[in-house]
Formats: sequence, structure tokens, C-alpha cells
Amino acid sequence: MAWPALSYPEWSATCDTLHAHTQVLGKLAAELAPPEPQLQHAALRLTARGWETLPLPSPDGGGAFVVALDLHRHEALVETGDGRRQAVPLTPNRAVGEVTVDVLAAVAAVAGEAKIDPEPQEVPWTVPLDRDAEHATYEEGAVATYFAMATRAFQVLASFRAPWRGRSTPVNAWWGSFDLAVNLFSGEPASPPSDDFIMRNAMDAQEVAVGWWPGDPKHPGAAFYAYAHPALPGFAGVDLGVPGARWDTDLGEYLLEWEDLAAAPEPMRLALDFSRSVFRHACTTCGWDPALAATAEGSPPPVV
Repeated sequence: MAWPALSYPEWSATCDTLHAHTQVLGKLAAELAPPEPQLQHAALRLTARGWETLPLPSPDGGGAFVVALDLHRHEALVETGDGRRQAVPLTPNRAVGEVTVDVLAAVAAVAGEAKIDPEPQEVPWTVPLDRDAEHATYEEGAVATYFAMATRAFQVLASFRAPWRGRSTPVNAWWGSFDLAVNLFSGEPASPPSDDFIMRNAMDAQEVAVGWWPGDPKHPGAAFYAYAHPALPGFAGVDLGVPGARWDTDLGEYLLEWEDLAAAPEPMRLALDFSRSVFRHACTTCGWDPALAATAEGSPPPVV
């Protein structure tokens, strides 16, 4: 089947609204989940219905609850472990601030009152989420196409990660940068690139990250990306031998544009070739254990 495609400029307003909704979920996770290394407790997951938290401890001590953005029914859903649920509609011309207030009220009704820091993160706007009247565009067709693209990207990242025998993350849905990513770790520590809270806590270990995002103002198009941290001399700017793959100096990452994938005869194979090629190159230039690095390509195989 042909892979779905969506032009970022055509849905950027809806993209910003959806991105803002994911931040409400992420801030609940950051506030309530037990802290984990590399801020893993704050990550969301992509599921068959959309973006979703892991089970979070209920503020009232009554068990656990999840918050999801159901991108089929177009609603934010709050659901407890014992089956109580409340839904908040995601509809055209419904502002982020209104949805945020309703989601927090739904959490309070079924799981207890939860407070979040409403300041948006890693985005160009600064209006608090619970007062955001600017972002209200929500086109259901664009959301459906985005979700179909994200699901394909998830399958690529999950397949890339599957044979790895070292420490890794699951395929995370990151609400700050609005991307999907998987991180593979060598087991060695690393110095964070800055003292910023996110950098200080998320990038204190040697890693290679492969991910996908649907586009943003800095790069107005969907793409897979990959980077190494720390990136040693020799990592940047090489020809990976993968059609369409290139090094982006401004971003400091290797990229494979979605439009090239969508036009390819075997998009899944091309995306996996990109992921594995960058990882292989990173392991060589950054001095990872060759035996551990080989497991990313199934040597030895994960299942015998």
C-alpha cells in the first residue's frame, strides 16, 4: 500500500493545535509519574487510538488513570483503571485553552485534582495552555492523515529497535518536540550539551537517536532524523549510501524526507536502511562495542 502523505504548510495550524493538546498529557505525566532516567517518565506513547499516557497514579490515591487523545473519535479521554471515564471533544474552532480546562476537570472528576505547569515547552508560542485562545484549528481529515503517517513511522522505529540487546527506550512520543523517537544507549555516560533542564536530564548518556517528526517551522516537511550524542569527529556529513539520505548542517542530524519515502517502491525497507546505516556509522565513529552494535542488525538474532 502507498504510504500516506501530508504537506506541512497545508496543515500547520492543525498541527500546532494537536501539538498543544499533547503537551497537556505530557505535563500530567511529568507531574505524576515516578521520575526515570532520561526523563522517560514524561514520555507518551503512540497507540492504536492516538497519543496516550502510561497509567498514572491517581491524585486521590484510588488507583491509576490514563489520558489519551483518541484521533479516531477526535476526543481527549480520561479513563481510570476501574472503568470510570470522561471524554472531552476535539472539534474545529475549539481553543486549546478550553480543551485544557476541560481535560483537567475530567481528571479531577474521576481521579482527583492534578495541577500542571501550563507554560508550553519547546514551541514558539508562550501563552499558557489553559489560556490559549489562539490555537483552535482542528481539521479531522488532516489529523487522520497525520496519524496514518505517524503509525507507519512507529512501525519503522519499532522494527529498528527490536533486535537491540543493549539498553534502549521504547518508541516514545515526545510532546515537547512533537516527534516519535527511539534511543539506543552504549552504556557509557556523556556530558549534556547544555545546563538546560531538559538537556541536563535527557542527554547524560552516550546514545544514538532515530526519530520522525511531521514538520515544523524550522523544517517544514515530515522526515526521519538521526543523531549521535556525543557526535565525535567523523560522524557528520558522510554519504550513507541510502537514496535520499543527507546530512543537515543546521539541524546537526541526518535526514530522510517523507516525500522521498512515500515515492519509493519499498518505503519500509528504505526507512530501515536509513536507520541502520546511521546507527552503524555512529557506532563506528563513536567507538561503541562492535559486538553490541551488531545486535541492532540481528547478530545474534533475538529469537532462535
